[in-house]
Amino acid sequence: MTHSRKLAGEFLGTAFLLAIIIGSGIMGERLADGNVAMALMANTLATGAGLIALILTFAPISGAHFNPVVTLSEMWLGHIPRRLAAQYVAAQIAGAFAGVAAAHGMFGEAAFFASHHVRSGLPQWWSEFIATFGLLAVITSCSRNRPASTPFAVGAYITAAYWFTSSISFANPAVTLARAASDTFAGIRPQDAPGFIAAQLLGATAAAILFKWLFAPDKEVSLHGNQDLSQPGLRDIP
Repeated sequence: MTHSRKLAGEFLGTAFLLAIIIGSGIMGERLADGNVAMALMANTLATGAGLIALILTFAPISGAHFNPVVTLSEMWLGHIPRRLAAQYVAAQIAGAFAGVAAAHGMFGEAAFFASHHVRSGLPQWWSEFIATFGLLAVITSCSRNRPASTPFAVGAYITAAYWFTSSISFANPAVTLARAASDTFAGIRPQDAPGFIAAQLLGATAAAILFKWLFAPDKEVSLHGNQDLSQPGLRDIP
C-alpha cells in the first residue's frame, strides 16, 4: 500500500470518527430533551459501533490508527518509520477537524466554533491517563494474540470507558483538539485541551513501556544447549 493511500485512510477514518462523535452528540442532546444520561448513551453507542466499522474498513489500508498516541506507540515499537508516523499524525489531526466541520454542516451549525464545555481538574486528567493506558493495552494485547478481534475489543472498550471515566474517555489527542472546535455536547474548552493531551501522552507512554516488557521474548536454555525460544514480536496495531 502506498504512503499516499495510507494517509488518505487515516484522514478519512479519523474524519468519520469525529463526524460520528460530534453528530451523535448533537442528535442525542436534541432528542433527549434535557436528559443528559440519555444523550450520553446515544453518543456512547454510536461511537463504539462506528469505531468498530471504521477499523474494519480502514485497517487493510492504513492500519486504522485514527489516533496520534497509537501511531507514536507503533513508531516507538519500530513498526512504523518516524517520517511516516509524523505524516500519520498530521493526517489524523486534519481529518479530525474535517469530521467536525462535516458533522456541524449536517446539523446546520457553523463549521467551527470554540467550545465552552468545561472539562478540567485532576480527576478528569487522571481519567484520561487511565482511559488512554487502557486503550493502548487493549490494542497491543489483542493485535498480538487475537488480531481479528481487535476492532470489536476497541469498540467495546471505548463504549465502557465513556461511562467509567469522569472525562468520558477522549483518549486521543487529535479528537481532543478537534472537539475544542465544537461548542456542542461532545466539546471541550480550548484551554482545557492541553491538560487532556498531556494526560493522554503520559498514559500511552506508560502502556507502551509496560506492554513492551510484558510481551518481550523469553530466552531459555534447553537440555540440548542454548536455544532461543523467543516468542514472535508484537503484531502491527491495526
